Amino acid sequence: MAIETAAPASPRLFPLHALAAGLDFERYFRWRRAREGDPFYVRFPGFGAVLFTGTPAGARELFRAPADLLEPPRPNPIEPLVGPASLILTSGVRHRRDRTLLAPAFHGARIRAYGELIRAATLDEIEGGPGEWRPGTRIDSRAAARSITLRVILEAVFGVRARERRAAYTAAITEFLAAFSGPLLMVPALRRGAFGRAPWDRFVAARDRLDRLLQADIAERKSTARQDDSDILGLLLSTRYDDGSAPTDAELGDQLRTLLVAGHETTATSLVWALYHLHRTPEPLRSLRAELREPGDSPADLAGLPYLDAVCQETLRLHPPVPIVLRRVTEPIALRGVRVAAGDTMGLALPLLHSDPDTWDDAARFRPERFLDRRYGPFEFAPYGGGHRRCVGASLADYELRIVLATLLGRVRLALPPRYARGRTPLSVPHNIATGPHRSIPFDVIG
Repeated sequence: MAIETAAPASPRLFPLHALAAGLDFERYFRWRRAREGDPFYVRFPGFGAVLFTGTPAGARELFRAPADLLEPPRPNPIEPLVGPASLILTSGVRHRRDRTLLAPAFHGARIRAYGELIRAATLDEIEGGPGEWRPGTRIDSRAAARSITLRVILEAVFGVRARERRAAYTAAITEFLAAFSGPLLMVPALRRGAFGRAPWDRFVAARDRLDRLLQADIAERKSTARQDDSDILGLLLSTRYDDGSAPTDAELGDQLRTLLVAGHETTATSLVWALYHLHRTPEPLRSLRAELREPGDSPADLAGLPYLDAVCQETLRLHPPVPIVLRRVTEPIALRGVRVAAGDTMGLALPLLHSDPDTWDDAARFRPERFLDRRYGPFEFAPYGGGHRRCVGASLADYELRIVLATLLGRVRLALPPRYARGRTPLSVPHNIATGPHRSIPFDVIG
């Protein structure tokens, strides 16, 4: 591709820009593009400048760039969470090999087999959780959503059904995620110990406790794993790479930690946003409730409902759980006519892509019907990324979101407190691997 366009200016006073992006990510990116055009640069502390695009044409170039020229950016903000062997962080032959190992766990038949598990986890939260959803109670939507999705991923990955073991994992994962604060995510220089008292020390201790649980399960299951095991750990232990070798226990630990972190936090965030928008816009909620009254309530039936599908897609359009896609290039390349040197990083800003005026009418409005009116291409709508690095667990996330949302709405009636029903939409900020509302959105149970 010919490189003709002059490079846009990299922002000065970049710590202030990074702070602005952290406080209101979407508004900052819109401001940058309005000021600089597309593509534009954003700099992050300890990470360098990233050339961002937010157009379908830019998405096409990024997702279709040769896979052998791309790798995850380094240093990577989430490496302490997922580990260096995580599928998210590998590249080249290693990434293709690990993706081939993990992909069978997310094929259609296996995903559908989790349907009853997903519904049971949702009903247990409603009927037997710490704050049963009785009329007159107020629900912490973030805590409830995380409780449901964490139970699902624990059973899907490990087959963990014993209440005591599930409680141990829940406590360890909650502590682990809470310890990885925003400053540790955004400022790598803070990842240093200080006699056991620094935030980094607390995070490392929490990670070690979670890893001990993971390694204990790996060791216990090694002698019993079979090809027909229904959970993902059993499948991984019983399969091999093409050369006959198997992942090491440490590598398996990184993949399992990735599935735990990415497999529940992202879906929980999407569930909260879906409930929020439905209860602020009466027409879509009425349409969805009408659809849910139709005969057929098996998980497979629910997952195939067209308006439910449109609601979930519209939620992901407005709030992609991981809103930026990053690629580090190993050889010079161009993005929208601007040169990206070897070792530099290019990115796609999904909030910009999902509000592109040439694709989306009235983009700020929650209007699920747009997904009934037409189909959108992979360079227009990409909530799980795209190309050879598209999220391997996207099908499970989609299936789970639809079943949990349908089950909740079929069993309870909720209402937003006036502040949330009529006020400004909460800011979306980083929470570990995903972004979500800066504070939990409450709901009142009314029936």
